[in-house]
Amino acid sequence: MTPFDLVEPSSLSEAFGLLDPDDPAVRPLAGGTALMLLMKSGFFRPKRLVSLRAAGERLERIAVGPDGAARIGAMARLAALERSAEMRRRFPVIAETLRTLSNVRVRNVATLGGHLAHADPHSDLPPVLIALDARLVLAGARGERTVPVEGFTTGLYETACKGDELIVEAAIPPLGRKRAAYLKCTTRSADDWPALGVAVAWEDSGGTVASPRVVLGAATERPTRLEAAEATIAGRALDDGAAARAGEAAADEAPVVGDSRGSVAYKKHLVKVYVVRALRAARDRGGATA
Repeated sequence: MTPFDLVEPSSLSEAFGLLDPDDPAVRPLAGGTALMLLMKSGFFRPKRLVSLRAAGERLERIAVGPDGAARIGAMARLAALERSAEMRRRFPVIAETLRTLSNVRVRNVATLGGHLAHADPHSDLPPVLIALDARLVLAGARGERTVPVEGFTTGLYETACKGDELIVEAAIPPLGRKRAAYLKCTTRSADDWPALGVAVAWEDSGGTVASPRVVLGAATERPTRLEAAEATIAGRALDDGAAARAGEAAADEAPVVGDSRGSVAYKKHLVKVYVVRALRAARDRGGATA
């Protein structure tokens, strides 16, 4: 690796002053699990890394309010999320997703903000957070703004975060009567990249599906809602026939990309199968516990 400066500001305001939106060689540093690989390969040669490790308690917190809403700091480690008793109780789908995200060594270092900012299309949490209608708080020297996780990833390794902004926290509304699940197809090989991941969530309205979300990841260039699949189950009871129709609709509309983990035709088949499985899993598991 080439030499670079490593600075560790003691506050967010100090961190904003150390960023340079006009210089791509100046980057914030969270857990560094992905960034260090890019640096070791020579793909990224930083001039200055701004570590957020000491930039304030807000970035580290994992807080679940009395109403069940969660606010998770960008520097919260994925392992801390996985082990949080309140997150397991209020958002079991997140805890379950984290158990198979990469490996325990990575989860002990990687952070929520870094996971989202890297915008790798194979990432597990973005589809889940989109399904849960989560939002991100972004902050910079000019103030804060809130954006939905849906649409935050704008392309391959690209996000809506400006060069002088940082992800501060994620806000997740209460799970309430929602049912949610996430499933992925992976060989659990050394690199652990899934062929696809599917997150689903909906409000249980007297036995019928309300406000459904079906989100596809890994098989597409960015997390993508499958609105035709959502329409097939909205306002209906989720029996096996409805789940099968949703799977067919999802396979038809999904803009999948072929790669070393499968051709377009193969991934289309996976979409059909895994959407059905995810819907059934959410139906049978339920949501938060009181």
